[in-house]
Amino acid sequence: MKTGSCLCGAVGFELHGPLHDVIACHCSQCRKMTGNYWASTHTADADLKFTRQDGLKWYASSTNAKRGFCKECGSTLFWKTNGSSVTSVCPGSIDGKTGLKLGGHIFTSDAGDYYVISGGEYRK
Repeated sequence: MKTGSCLCGAVGFELHGPLHDVIACHCSQCRKMTGNYWASTHTADADLKFTRQDGLKWYASSTNAKRGFCKECGSTLFWKTNGSSVTSVCPGSIDGKTGLKLGGHIFTSDAGDYYVISGGEYRK
């Protein structure tokens, strides 16, 4: 089990199942939401347990997905496709060592012009 939270602690969670390689998304929506590119692992909803969620706010960022963040400190935490039983989790919100590795990049054609993409495989 791993634990995680937002910066201020108004959202806390436990991850009880396996986590998957981190994927970096360079789409313009992710870059606007995070200020850079979004990186996430993912877990089954049944393995995500909230220990505190009074700060959790979900934003419908498109007709297909929503993003979870802390309404108190602004930490970007989750991404979820509507109707899915899987939630993407920002690995930076996980406490301590994660043991995860960067598995790849998506929407690379939308990447910002201020960084070079490296590590992992490129996915279109």
